[in-house]
Amino acid sequence: MRRTIRAEPLTAEGFAPFGDVLEATGTPDFMINAGLCGRHHDLARPETDTDGTLSLSVGRSEAITLPLSLGMMERHPHGSQAFVPMAGTQFLVIVAGDEDGTPGTPRAFLTNGSQGIQYRMNCWHGVLAPLAGPADFLIVDRVGPGDNLEEHHLAEPYTIVTD
Repeated sequence: MRRTIRAEPLTAEGFAPFGDVLEATGTPDFMINAGLCGRHHDLARPETDTDGTLSLSVGRSEAITLPLSLGMMERHPHGSQAFVPMAGTQFLVIVAGDEDGTPGTPRAFLTNGSQGIQYRMNCWHGVLAPLAGPADFLIVDRVGPGDNLEEHHLAEPYTIVTD
């Protein structure tokens, strides 16, 4: 049996159960840097448990090819994780709700190249999946003691398509 997930456009409303969309839309909240920069303020609140601290990193990811076979999902039990493309790269965002400790049916979102995302703590998600690459991403996540990665290999893969 073939299980296909069609990627949908990334919107704040559609992604809300899984995390936050990071993008500058509408009127800025206020101006900074002598009035040269409009700040879209407080778009997401990174999460971490009491033993961790927040970290900024840059990850360079190879591009994926479509259709994408999704055979594994992961989550981070001790903190949220954010990815922001540094060069306008579109990427797929694959997420699933939790069903008794395993991923439920995934949803796939396609960013527009100027959007980043933050996965909530414990949100099942696919690996970073840029459509062109190699691509650099700003990563904001928790570092600290304990195993902050749980992987789940799906019994049957899903095929992710964009059209």
